Amino acid sequence: MKYEEVVRYIEDIPKFTKKHTLLHTREFMRRLGNPCQGRKVLHVAGTNGKGSVCAYMQAILLFEGKRVGFFTSPHLVKLNERIRINGKDIDDDTFCRIFAKVRQVAEELEKEGLEHPSYFEFLYGMGMLAFEENDAEYIVLETGLGGRLDATNSFEHPFLSVITSIGLDHTEILGDTIEKIAGEKAGIIKKSIPVVIGEGDVRYNEVFEQVAAANKSKVIYAEKVFSCQECGCREGRQHFCMHRVRDDRKFEVDLDLTGNYQRHNILTAAATVDFLHEETPLTISRRAFLEGTRDAAAITSLAGRWQKLGENPLVVCDTGHNPHGIAYVAEQLKATPHKELYCVIGFVRDKDLAHILPLLPRDAHYIFTQAQTERALPAAELTAKAAIYGLRGETIPEVPAAVAHARELAAADDMVFIGGSTYVVAEAL
Repeated sequence: MKYEEVVRYIEDIPKFTKKHTLLHTREFMRRLGNPCQGRKVLHVAGTNGKGSVCAYMQAILLFEGKRVGFFTSPHLVKLNERIRINGKDIDDDTFCRIFAKVRQVAEELEKEGLEHPSYFEFLYGMGMLAFEENDAEYIVLETGLGGRLDATNSFEHPFLSVITSIGLDHTEILGDTIEKIAGEKAGIIKKSIPVVIGEGDVRYNEVFEQVAAANKSKVIYAEKVFSCQECGCREGRQHFCMHRVRDDRKFEVDLDLTGNYQRHNILTAAATVDFLHEETPLTISRRAFLEGTRDAAAITSLAGRWQKLGENPLVVCDTGHNPHGIAYVAEQLKATPHKELYCVIGFVRDKDLAHILPLLPRDAHYIFTQAQTERALPAAELTAKAAIYGLRGETIPEVPAAVAHARELAAADDMVFIGGSTYVVAEAL
């Protein structure tokens, strides 16, 4: 099959399937040969911050000279982005060849009356085969949804688990309270495997503590290991001052991933590296940490995290798409100098807009849009819902046209923001 046909096949696989166990996923992976068993896997879950933390860890390990596989979601432009080796997407030929192997196993399962792997399971199987084939020493696995029943959780022996943050998202699947969602994310905590918690909170810390205690797993709260303060910009990069609590050691980091919320993500990455360096055979040099975090976006091609797309007017996009992420975006918008603000916004249908829309600035001019996906909330419907919360503007259903119109409206000292949905950002890019 040609690459375009392969992509169409995968895109036609159902995106969501209701699961009560991971038995089917484990059988699927067993028939693929259980690729990457015995390799060193870092498993990362969380509502927000997963992509950034994974990018930092990937870049740091690469600077240490390790061969690194990275499985992530969603993709922004091309499906290959989900499977990366040494910071680069796998090429189309490799993608097609590995697809053929996974398709054969998937169709064998169907012939036996078993369930065809879901969209995410299929890609996860492809990713693990690619990492095995390329002899990746370290694998960074980012969960897709939740943790307990996520396909990546079928890998039973990671060397460390990381949970970045907890917020309300996918409530119809993960639960309608912070505590329930924390319980789902805590499902990645494995027996005797330590877990790093990026953002602790009195509302859910006990959930993690109980699951960890049942598994005899150590809990490391990043904010108890390091503290961090934003110190502005240096040489075009975001500059932070960090402090290691146990020995009062201070150092500075420069990040090419921008956005004030990176303060939380760099804390999580620093605590993860600190644990690995101090309590495992892996040695991570200060140089690898500083250079990896400095160039993480460039090395890993991570996009859509408070990414600047233009100046005069300033144009920025961000993939924050739930109340937890939008709160950080709103804070950043308020802190960014501009005269007038134009927001190109679109959401998918399942988002809790009652908790998202009140967070957005009322003094902006909105251009409500929708991405080309069946999950998109119609732009006209979003316009009506936004008006309830005092958000006014106009409706342009096509994302490229909405972005172009915002650029036309904005003067040199104004700002254009693009976001609300990963799909909207993807089309803008």
